[in-house]
Amino acid sequence: MTSAVFLSMAIQISLFLILLGLAVALIRLVKGPSLADRVVALDMMTVTIISFCGVYAVFMDEPSFLDVAIVLALVGFLATVALARYAEKRFQQEDAERADPEKEQSDG
Repeated sequence: MTSAVFLSMAIQISLFLILLGLAVALIRLVKGPSLADRVVALDMMTVTIISFCGVYAVFMDEPSFLDVAIVLALVGFLATVALARYAEKRFQQEDAERADPEKEQSDG
């Protein structure tokens, strides 16, 4: 087995496993059940797409896909931070509503 054949086989196996991981993350994103599960699934999908870009760049011998992976990593990081801040504020509001039951009774 030559090194070129081994590299080709390793890339094909890698691409298959990355797509399998992407499918599992998509299932978790759709099923949930909580917001935290969906955020983690979305972050996992971002990481698997970044790894797909890296492996595909090696497969096609095209380094421009690595630039796409870097930009996607930056955007994915910002999206994860934004979703985490949203979830934190949402949970703080729910905790405040639970802590002050008189407010809910006076509103209704």
